[in-house]
Amino acid sequence: MTENLGVIGKKSAPRSGVERVVNAPLPTVFGEFQAVGYLDHDRGDEQVALVHGNISGDVLTRLHSECLTGDAFGSRHCECGDQLSSALRAVVAEGSGVVVYLRGHEGRGIGLLAKLRAMALQAEGLDTVEANLALGLPVDARDYGVAARILDDLGVRSVRLMSNNPRKREALVRHGIQVAEQVPLLIPPCENNITYLRTKRERLDHHLPHLDAVAHWS
Repeated sequence: MTENLGVIGKKSAPRSGVERVVNAPLPTVFGEFQAVGYLDHDRGDEQVALVHGNISGDVLTRLHSECLTGDAFGSRHCECGDQLSSALRAVVAEGSGVVVYLRGHEGRGIGLLAKLRAMALQAEGLDTVEANLALGLPVDARDYGVAARILDDLGVRSVRLMSNNPRKREALVRHGIQVAEQVPLLIPPCENNITYLRTKRERLDHHLPHLDAVAHWS
């Protein structure tokens, strides 16, 4: 049986540690995507890029860090699940684009159990930065090199990056992907995540101007 590779083309040979393994159609509640599966030989992670339409030019792109609690369980501690849904809707509305779902990025790269430990400390009054440091862990251990290599394999050289995090833009540029525009991905905050979001703005330099509208929340 011949593998259906759709508009993506032939499987890539392993290079820079990342190998394209499979391409499969993925109908979703947001629209039709091609799920392009990769193996990161350097870290052993399985990665996936969701591609919609024929991608060319400055491609609307989201690099989404894995977040089991937000993406799968609907946690209100963060805005991750809503950001993923919004990015997928935006790509479909645009008519084309890519969402790279980055495995191994749980808890800004510290892993699921460590993230839960950090969340427990946050419930006791520490912020997200203080909690990681109290556990002897880095504040942000994510590496976006694999995302850049996936985009390169897909033929994406320039992106309109859906992100509020300047470090994502800097990382892509450092790895040879041009960022033509950084597109805000702002989710209305709730009482459960307002402190977390303010910490991201004040201590991690995320661009979150919409938080000013809820300055009355403690």
